[in-house]
Amino acid sequence: MKNKNKILENAKQTILAESIAIANLVNFLDDNFENAINFIHNSNGRVIVTGIGKSANIATKIVATLNSTGTPAIFMHAADAIHGDLGIIQKNDVVICISKSGNTPEIKVLLPLIKNYGNKIIAITGNVESFLGINAHFTLNSYVEKEACPNNLAPTSSTTAQLVMGDAIAVCLLELNNFSSKDFAKYHPGGALGKKLYLRVSDLIEKNEVPQVLITTLIKDVIIEISKKRLGTTAVIEKNKIVGIITDGDLRRMLKDNSDISHLKAKDIMSKNPKTIQVDEMAITALETMENNNITQILVEDGTKYVGVVHLHDLLKEGIF
Repeated sequence: MKNKNKILENAKQTILAESIAIANLVNFLDDNFENAINFIHNSNGRVIVTGIGKSANIATKIVATLNSTGTPAIFMHAADAIHGDLGIIQKNDVVICISKSGNTPEIKVLLPLIKNYGNKIIAITGNVESFLGINAHFTLNSYVEKEACPNNLAPTSSTTAQLVMGDAIAVCLLELNNFSSKDFAKYHPGGALGKKLYLRVSDLIEKNEVPQVLITTLIKDVIIEISKKRLGTTAVIEKNKIVGIITDGDLRRMLKDNSDISHLKAKDIMSKNPKTIQVDEMAITALETMENNNITQILVEDGTKYVGVVHLHDLLKEGIF
């Protein structure tokens, strides 16, 4: 139990230390940051992000975030750059260089080479008075008072601060570029996230049956239609428009309340004014409508024409839940 309490205490201290370090970054934002963002936004090139050691790991994540939010970016390892990879940098590219100390040997060799090419350099560093901080065109301060590591050695708070500064850059550029959820979908077509962004109701009902009965249909035939189409429901139609819905639950309640059902018709047990959704709506909207109304099926229309049913199982099958 003693060890458990110590573990939890260490974890809490780490999280609190890093959260304090991140919160303090807002005090370092100045015209340098704004000017750097505007320069990237107005440039015709890509963003090259470089670093060494743990900063290089952070650089790869910043590159991924920039690419996924509409800003073309490439990772270049600082050590590899001075051994042949400088060819990655093209004429109009902007280089973001990440280093906690700003004084590593590789950075000192790399910066003059980049400047000789005429490219602008944005520094993310914890030491604005360092070689990197002084020689960059724009310097973003990512200083942290101490690492979360109890020995103040392992990069923890400092790398988190670098990462957050990168996120701030990406989000600011996203806003300037009017990057929408539709744009986001283009870069995230796979997995559940992609499906939430591009999958439409029409995609869900494509292979589904279209159960429907008239208001005058006998209950016996309603049961057959629901069983045959296997969606647990049927639309009730009058003059080619939806006027009601009958679900498995409606049938169970009917059987409970009526010993003789031979005289009953669809209009006698249907729920009027059922929830509907247009065929071109997003699949995630169908899910939200179901959740908000505590239902498991929703009828689909194309204009005023009934075209099918979306069942909760359709959404589960696609991983949108």
